[in-house]
Amino acid sequence: MADTDIKKWYVVRAVSGQENKIRNYMESEINRLGFSEFVEEMLVPTQKVVQIRKGKKVSKQKVYFPGYIMIKANLSGEIPHIIKALPNVIGFLGETKGGDPIPLRTAEVNRMLGTVDDLSTESENISIPFAMGENIKVIDGPFNGFNGTVENVNEDKRKLEVMVKIFGRKTPLELSYMQVEKI
Repeated sequence: MADTDIKKWYVVRAVSGQENKIRNYMESEINRLGFSEFVEEMLVPTQKVVQIRKGKKVSKQKVYFPGYIMIKANLSGEIPHIIKALPNVIGFLGETKGGDPIPLRTAEVNRMLGTVDDLSTESENISIPFAMGENIKVIDGPFNGFNGTVENVNEDKRKLEVMVKIFGRKTPLELSYMQVEKI
């Protein structure tokens, strides 16, 4: 078994907001220098977040651990120095000054990667675009076209309690985020 076969997970600290750009640059540099057999995988853990903009679902990938890039590699020889010398890379997580990068424990890796897997399969997280007291218009369902006021926001069920005037009387309705839009 060659040295290059023993690979462990490490965390590279990078400038937040630049994770994907840094990962791509790191990948191309390692390939360019001929060290690709030392590096098996590089990940920027992300999660799918759905926001509602102008009444439409907008889905985007959000970095789950800002400023961190996971790398499965054999960090022998020059590799740690090459990675640390790249622009916007701060260093390795857990390293002591002048010491070697410390690999993640298997349990930590499973937890981090498990979290990432759960996030990609879990029902989409919707950031709540509504606040209590806000005026809304119903855009879906039997009360389509009615205007109302948000009385309560139920995050767990992803529902809004809306007070709508029907035939001159205020009537409470329970509506999902998808059924309403801001006025």
